[in-house]
Amino acid sequence: MCEGDCTKHRAPQSVQARDTVSEAEVEALVRGICFKTGPPRTTGVELEWLVHEPGLPHLPVPTARLEEAYAALRALPLNSSVTVEPGGQLELSSLPAASLTDLLSAMRADLRAVRDALSSRRLTLSGFGADPWRPPSRILREPRYDALESCLDRGGPAGRRMMCSTASVQICLDAGYEEPGPLGYARRWRLAHLLGAVLVAAFANSPLQEGRPTGWRSTRQAVWAGIDPGRSGAPPLDGEPRETWTRHALDAPVMCVKRGPDEGPWSVPDGLSFRAWTRGGTPRPPTRDDLDYHLTTLFPPVRPRGHLELRMVDAQPGEDGWIVPLAVTSALFDDPEAAESAYRAVKPLAERDGPPGTPPAPHSPLWLDAARHGPADPELREAAVACFAAAVAALPRMGADADVRDAVATYADQYVARGRCPADDLLDAVRDTPRLHAAPGKDFRR
Repeated sequence: MCEGDCTKHRAPQSVQARDTVSEAEVEALVRGICFKTGPPRTTGVELEWLVHEPGLPHLPVPTARLEEAYAALRALPLNSSVTVEPGGQLELSSLPAASLTDLLSAMRADLRAVRDALSSRRLTLSGFGADPWRPPSRILREPRYDALESCLDRGGPAGRRMMCSTASVQICLDAGYEEPGPLGYARRWRLAHLLGAVLVAAFANSPLQEGRPTGWRSTRQAVWAGIDPGRSGAPPLDGEPRETWTRHALDAPVMCVKRGPDEGPWSVPDGLSFRAWTRGGTPRPPTRDDLDYHLTTLFPPVRPRGHLELRMVDAQPGEDGWIVPLAVTSALFDDPEAAESAYRAVKPLAERDGPPGTPPAPHSPLWLDAARHGPADPELREAAVACFAAAVAALPRMGADADVRDAVATYADQYVARGRCPADDLLDAVRDTPRLHAAPGKDFRR
């Protein structure tokens, strides 16, 4: 799947009347599946990585070598699933785990096996939110990726960069209780969007593009902000979450209309919302399978899939860099005291999202500031310091191992307290290199 999680669905050979869905049925289906409430019990993570030869991250790897390596990885006895992004990025998606400790144990074991298998083929993994050196190049040639590329190309170059050059740490959390409170789903939904900007800033790790600084700490977020808000934006946060997400999903543009394997390329309508598709029934009536697929082609920073999928964190440096954002986010959502502290810390940031009518995250002023400045932004830094302190206090209550607690505390001291993020390390490394010079103001939203 690509970073937008365009999971595979069967392309219909034909569509019969009983398979089609009406507008009312679609509304009921989306409303019923977007938030599955109950006690927060499980956590998951999806880790995306850039793949290259050791010591040669700036050189592309031949497609045949990648395909051979990925075939070998799929044969490994892993707990997580292995998928490939359109540009060859590797993704490991965990099963839901009953605790943070269980999840970390399973993913560490899988990553050791994957790294060993890749090492035997002279390949390695690197964690960057966006490829710092190589231009985007798609290696997967399948109908859904052809359609996605055609669709996103209408808005400019950001879509191809998203598909082929970006990587993230995606954190999956239960929706929460039906009832109000720190662990209620409505509070967690709002917390995810306000805390999301803090996570963008604290873990920004993509300041370079093709070897040059871009002027953004998180170029990956700048790339996402360059994609049509109907596809990459959040719904309004001032209403009931099920209702606002359902309206957003139905009014979002359809990426493509699938066809059977012998029926030619998938069609890519221009400006057709799923709601309009149900009403007009052309180029053919939509089905439940079309709805399921449509929901996977929406790429907001927080996606409700029964659980909450937080998609805003850049891939992190080092073999275990992904552990810190996972541990911090889990603590701030699943420990009631930490959740309340985090909500108090980030609530004032809502004022920076702008008045009604302002584009939603990740296009809002708050999220753009987080992507451009990272924790050098004073308000984001202040919120991050408070959130990390709450997470450090919560992790022992959650049974986190000493090494996890130490990693979070060290990150807080090394980066957050100093208004720095991993992007600053990369910028420091290239600052004195003559051929690398800043290109401030480059706008990836166009």
